[in-house]
Amino acid sequence: MSKLSIKMNDPRLAFIGRVDFTDPLKPMFTWPGSSVELKAVAEKISVKIKNYRNCYHNYVGISVNGEDPKKTEITELKEETEVVLIDGLDTTKESRITIYKPMDAAHFYEISEIILEAKDKEAELLEKPELPARRMEVFGDSVSAGEVSEAVEYAGKPDPEGHEGIYSNSWYGYSFMTARKLGAQLYDEAQGGAALFDKTGWFHGPDFVGMETIYNKLRFNDQIMPMTDWDFARYTPHVVVIAIGQNDANPENYMGNDEEKSKKWKDGYKKFIDTLREKYPKAQFILTTTILCHSKEWDDAIDEVAKSFNDKKVQHFLYTNNGTGTPGHIRKP
Repeated sequence: MSKLSIKMNDPRLAFIGRVDFTDPLKPMFTWPGSSVELKAVAEKISVKIKNYRNCYHNYVGISVNGEDPKKTEITELKEETEVVLIDGLDTTKESRITIYKPMDAAHFYEISEIILEAKDKEAELLEKPELPARRMEVFGDSVSAGEVSEAVEYAGKPDPEGHEGIYSNSWYGYSFMTARKLGAQLYDEAQGGAALFDKTGWFHGPDFVGMETIYNKLRFNDQIMPMTDWDFARYTPHVVVIAIGQNDANPENYMGNDEEKSKKWKDGYKKFIDTLREKYPKAQFILTTTILCHSKEWDDAIDEVAKSFNDKKVQHFLYTNNGTGTPGHIRKP
């Protein structure tokens, strides 16, 4: 049996997403889909991982050569544990491995070691994978995070009650499926329940926190640990998708009904876009919501803001059945 332990500062590892390198030997993964990629020859792959739980069942995911992933539950809390991610790989050829975070701020985790094992030959870590040149970024909510995407029996239906996160998988969110089809990196700043403004939406209850607070954060849920700032110089996307407006009707669905509050939201939404455009002046911006049921007035407000820019680099996208497609989350194909 050959066994190779890889430290997380090994230069042959590639990272995608807002990964926290405060301790480079124990990088922390906070946002959904954030990942480490490697090329290897191995039969079995494990990680040493420490989980910081907020809610739900918590998982770490692995995909081999871009194929459908496997999720493994992390049951230990705040204690480092060794978790087997996959076994039985073909050691006659190299594999491209993606170890990724399937969930949003239901938890954070840090990885201190990746362990490669093989029975009949030497386990090997190969050269650093080349990352796609195209770059995307999404600022969104649970749909952008792939929440409840694996509940295929509930397609077109409300989410299963008490699902406890077992059906959530960022791999099957539209954002990551789009990135894979385009051959692009994706930084997915998506959080279930997030609205634009603080004190609205469903995230971080009962003291709700909005995208206006978390969009520029690395650690973004102080129910787990204190928030920290993100350095925007670390990543510049070509395309930015803003998919906010689904959760903003909580606690009050005022859009189109209260002129003053409606104007405040539209002004705040425009300011949010302006802030990101200052950071990414060359990027194409796509404004959208989802096919999850919601009031049309929110999409009308987004359309009004998009048109106010009078700029081809800011476009509003509507799905055919926008806001009317399903009462529950979007399921994987």
